[in-house]
Amino acid sequence: MKLFVRLPSFVAAFGLGALLAGLDVTGARAQTPAIPPAQPIPDRPEQLIFPPLRYEPPAPADFRVPLRSGPIAYVVPDRDLPLVNVAVLVRVGEYLERTDQAGLASLTGYLLARGGTRSHTAEALEERLAFLAAALNSGIGDTQGSVSLNLLSKDVDEGLALFREVLATPRFQADKIALRKQQILQAMQQRNDDSGAIEQREAGFLAFGEGFWLNRYATAASVERLTAADLHAFHQQWFTPSNFIVATSGDFERDAFVAKLEQLFADWPFSGGPPPPVPTNTTFAPPGVYLVDKDVNQARVSVLLPGIRRDDPDYFACIVMNDILGGGGFTSRIMNRVRSEEGLAYAAGSGLPGGVYYPLTFTAAFQTKPRTVAYATSIVLDELRRMIVESVTEAELHTAKRGFIDRFPRTFASKAQVAGLFAQEEFTGRYARDPAFWQQFRARMEAVTQADVQRAAQRVLQTNQLVILTVGQKTNILQGHPNHPVRLQDFAPQRFLELPLRDPLTMQPLGAPKPMTSDAASP
Repeated sequence: MKLFVRLPSFVAAFGLGALLAGLDVTGARAQTPAIPPAQPIPDRPEQLIFPPLRYEPPAPADFRVPLRSGPIAYVVPDRDLPLVNVAVLVRVGEYLERTDQAGLASLTGYLLARGGTRSHTAEALEERLAFLAAALNSGIGDTQGSVSLNLLSKDVDEGLALFREVLATPRFQADKIALRKQQILQAMQQRNDDSGAIEQREAGFLAFGEGFWLNRYATAASVERLTAADLHAFHQQWFTPSNFIVATSGDFERDAFVAKLEQLFADWPFSGGPPPPVPTNTTFAPPGVYLVDKDVNQARVSVLLPGIRRDDPDYFACIVMNDILGGGGFTSRIMNRVRSEEGLAYAAGSGLPGGVYYPLTFTAAFQTKPRTVAYATSIVLDELRRMIVESVTEAELHTAKRGFIDRFPRTFASKAQVAGLFAQEEFTGRYARDPAFWQQFRARMEAVTQADVQRAAQRVLQTNQLVILTVGQKTNILQGHPNHPVRLQDFAPQRFLELPLRDPLTMQPLGAPKPMTSDAASP
């Protein structure tokens, strides 16, 4: 499209060329405005100076709407595109399953959006959603369920009507149950194929204990005995509006859409009830080295320590400490030592997530050749000890803090992110406990000092509690590398165990843990 601009009359009189030549309206040479001198070009990129970023995050209270029908909703209009997003977070989870019904929550969550409704077969529902170009998804995880809908704003009334049927009157069609159960059983048979899945599973047992609900896995027997009646009972026990938190954004007027949400959850056909608290009775494994023998080219290593909750007073100091140690990618110490300097792994790092309901673990992890497992592990342990005894540098502290602060606006990059984030804060209770968390995030981060980081390291990185898990070729791992005399068994001579694989269909260990000795690698 061309743009036409009306020129002033004096341009017509004297000509555009005269204007460009700098003549004033009398024909005399005009005064050229002074051009400020250019800033000198720095020698290196890090010498560039930018003005401070000025950004204020949105406030949750501006979007929070308690609905008369029970849920709390976060309603965020966004008129950029003719789309509407609605997500319902549900207070439900795998922790609510009975032991003999492991897999019930996952199966229920998957089939909510895929098993039809009272007035639509699964096939008819799928066909209608496709006609509307709408995306409908559902699932239930460890401590939360969700059902979400994305569609064109012109179809929002029909879409919400279908959405209510999925939430309130799912069909759980028999053939869809049978198909999904078959898919689950087929996936179970592959549980021991991937070393990463084995590592994740065994790390969970070590971090939280064999009896903790998070380590209760579905088995062939538990899945096969599930019925449509079980799914309906589980659904009606927990899927009630008082257990919902809603996140919605898109092309709508706020008040009009709030009225639609009131209608969506009104006159619910059953009552349900509030769920019990998430259990927190975790048990961390005794310090030691634990090995799972698996014939793979790359061994996996996880170094575990008890972690923190996200409401811990040292939370900000802990996440800065972890960023410097191993969470900051190529700026972190573990990555630089293990990958950049020694070339032992493609990626290496650490994580220290704050748990919502119970402390999660500190984990340093990498993959390497079996013969270099011990040497790479020794480097990671050296970095843990150095973090405890030495103060981080001012440059490291600045880089870590600026990373968190400069990335902060990305948290609110879209209206859908804003609605989703605030709904999660409501769901997990942080909004009630700390409503100004995001407004104060950068100030709290900026306040972290070198002394805070070292104190956090001394508190969390308790090397006398170290649990080291490795999955890989046992013989080669224990032999070590000829150029590096360190051995894996040197890290925990009092507790050096080989863990058996688990039966993929029952999840029972295929044998008992076996103590290993220093001559375990002998041919």
